Amino acid sequence: MIKLINLSLILSLFFSLITSNLVAQQNMANVYGRRAQSLNGKWDAIVDLYDQGRKNQIYLNKKAESKTDFYEYAFENGLRLNVPSDWNSQMPELKYYEGTIWYGRKFDVVKENNKRLFLYFAAVSYRCRIYLNGQEIAQHEGGFTPFQIEITDAAKENDNFLAVEVNNSRQVDAIPAMAFDWWNYGGITRDVFLVSTPKVFIDDYFVQLDKTKADKINAKVKLSETMANSSVTIEIPELQLKQTLKTDAQGEVKTSFLSRKIKRWSPTSPKLYNVKISTRDDQIEEEIGFRNIWVKGEDIFLNGEAIFLKSISFHEEIPQRRGRAFSQADAVMLLSEAKALGCNMIRLAHYPQNEYIVRMAEKMGFLLWEEIPIWQGINFENESTKEKAGKMMREMVARDKNRCALAFWGVANETQPSEPRNAFIRHLIATCRAIDTTRLITAAFDLVRFNKEKETFVMDDPFTKELDVVAVNKYLGWYHSWPVSPDKAVWDVAKGQPLIISEFGGEALYGKTGEKDVVSSWSEDYQATLYKNNLEMFKHIPNLRGTSPWVLFDFRSPFRFHPTNQDGWNRKGLISDQGYRKKAWFLMKHYYDNK
Repeated sequence: MIKLINLSLILSLFFSLITSNLVAQQNMANVYGRRAQSLNGKWDAIVDLYDQGRKNQIYLNKKAESKTDFYEYAFENGLRLNVPSDWNSQMPELKYYEGTIWYGRKFDVVKENNKRLFLYFAAVSYRCRIYLNGQEIAQHEGGFTPFQIEITDAAKENDNFLAVEVNNSRQVDAIPAMAFDWWNYGGITRDVFLVSTPKVFIDDYFVQLDKTKADKINAKVKLSETMANSSVTIEIPELQLKQTLKTDAQGEVKTSFLSRKIKRWSPTSPKLYNVKISTRDDQIEEEIGFRNIWVKGEDIFLNGEAIFLKSISFHEEIPQRRGRAFSQADAVMLLSEAKALGCNMIRLAHYPQNEYIVRMAEKMGFLLWEEIPIWQGINFENESTKEKAGKMMREMVARDKNRCALAFWGVANETQPSEPRNAFIRHLIATCRAIDTTRLITAAFDLVRFNKEKETFVMDDPFTKELDVVAVNKYLGWYHSWPVSPDKAVWDVAKGQPLIISEFGGEALYGKTGEKDVVSSWSEDYQATLYKNNLEMFKHIPNLRGTSPWVLFDFRSPFRFHPTNQDGWNRKGLISDQGYRKKAWFLMKHYYDNK
């Protein structure tokens, strides 16, 4: 019996080690600035309704070679799907599909001495297993963050077969969980690259302006190997700054630059500098901006000046195409509409959006709030869910920490107070701050209520004191009736801290007219009344330092059942799914232009 128990233990440890080795690696910094071969395009695909593909080893992509060979699958001459893209928008039969689809394609590589090869996925929704030449090489969970796998030894020069098993089934321990108010897009939704690096390469770096000092740039660089005494040069040519340093035993260098010539990034002047980092064998360049952001009392300071955040949210979706946004052209469409509205900030709801959006937003002068999808319904008592959330947070922060436009890391949306929730969110905050102490931490709450005795809006959640900025979602006039008239709406929420109204609004079907005081009219007229009332209320919130109406565009959501006014769409957009601006858009535009 003892021998059997020991054998079971050994086998358990063995298989756990195998599984842990298959976990995908965290992405290297700035993949878009490296030598890479695109693997985008048409991929062969197989819909696996009953999850039989792994059992039947279809990742081997076997072909009949003798008279007795027979295989009940084939990647070739069947379904073909675009990568990047979601599968839901590519054919009507997949519109609501939740399950497994296998992607497959072949590729060749040029193998070079002293070079390493990595497969890089900008995102796969939601969980995936990666197979190369018949061997499983990685697993990843999380539909909105990147990952990579080294394939230096596994890849052949010719005829490599890459298979990706993708599953978007909703699960109770997933992030987001079983129910969420946006479309459950599945697929390889962002870019796929084959990245080539030197044997020892620049793996990571963090170059930023000091949190409060306008003339001090802090820089940290990490090599891919723990090599001491390797030379690393950091240069910002426009500022005539250059240093060459030696790595420590961990393969890292840390330093600071002083310069009185730094022009700080802001929404009105989104200045970026070319930063060069080089070693004997590797060099990488990136445009990086420098700005200071901090909180004092009830104010948010950008570059030493108090700022009001004129924000908007949108999903990573092109409504006219009814599919995920994934390209630079998509980023232009979404961000141009935010710019036209007069915004200086975007809340990237409710997940890390693709790098085209993030990088272009920075160039266009938008501050950013980025979050992982801790959106209601999360099982805060599940330890594995907490660790999973921490991993997603690390992947998000690692990808975007050099984007000076990133002002806020969001750690939760509409959660209920409890000790397990508090511990969960503290874990996410600690995860953020272990990488980056310069950004502001926020979360969106939906717990504001009207106290009849005090005739005041209040919120009872002591966790707000652990945040830099408090945000509130409150749909007065839509999900909540007005307890008092807007001009008498007194707020006593998060006193002593900056407050953002992170969501407000209501639904309207574009072109629908109706009574301006009837909620159920679904009319642009009522939506306009709702906005007028909220904008009046905002005048009476003493610590209000930003607003972010929900939402820029109508977006797809299976939550929405009304057959004529919703039809599977959340109609809270200021702009319709056809791209037409509703009456409330013009009210919000006027408010922001005069703020």
